Order: sequence, then C-alpha cells, then structure tokens
Amino acid sequence: MAFSDRELLARILKCEAGGEGEIGMKAVATSIMNRVRVSYGEYHRVCQGDIRKVIYQKGQYDCMRSYLGGVANPQTIWANPPEQIHYDIADWALAGNRLYPIGYSLWYFNPYAPCPYTFPQNGSGSFQTKILHHCFYNPTSFYYTT
Repeated sequence: MAFSDRELLARILKCEAGGEGEIGMKAVATSIMNRVRVSYGEYHRVCQGDIRKVIYQKGQYDCMRSYLGGVANPQTIWANPPEQIHYDIADWALAGNRLYPIGYSLWYFNPYAPCPYTFPQNGSGSFQTKILHHCFYNPTSFYYTT
C-alpha cells in the first residue's frame, strides 16, 4: 500500500528531523515544501510540484535509502512510524504554512561542524540560516540553470 502524501511527509519529518523538536521539524518541512513549490530549476523540472517526486528523488534524503555506505540503514521512513506531532507538522506544512527564517531554502543538512557558506558542492545554494543542528541554503542564480 502506498503512503498518502501526509503519511509520507510525516515519516520523512520523523526520520530527517525527529530529534530537532517542533521548530527543527517545521524548518525541514518548510525546505521540503519549498522544493514542491519552486517554479524553476531542477526540482521544478524533475518533480513538477509533486511532493512524492520530491521525497523519492534519488539521492536526496538519507531516510529514503535502504543502505548507506554499503551498510543497512536502520533509520528509514519504513522502519520509523510517525507520531502525532509528525502528522501535525505535516498538516501544517501541507496547508501552506512556512517557517520564515528558512526563506526559500531548498537544501538542509547537519554538517556536525560549522555551516559552510555554499551547499551543495556545485554552488547552487548559499547559506541562509542554522536552526538547531541543520544548516539551510537558499538557491543561488546558478540554481536557475540546473
């Protein structure tokens, strides 16, 4: 059985940001929904506004991979069912809400170190803000060409 959009978003929120509290999960939800809503670049071209295509796009989220570095990944969306807080934040994001410090960030990651100025490595994003352990990146003009 396929997960609904709500269930899928709740599961990825738990897996990607479950330890970051409500603000951290809302930040990640905002970034994910920014990918759904962006009107240019790779995510618009490849995902076409479809949250399922955003979440399932290959190589985007570690929680969508059964294996990481050749080792079974115990932290996947399939192994970690969401709780009510994850559904509440998924509903909040799907209703069009956003955490404003995130801006139009399309990427986030936890570098376990100070946030680098650009991410991904191709320079298509520039540092926007850090929320708890995650660094968030807005698209640069280079992103338009991806």
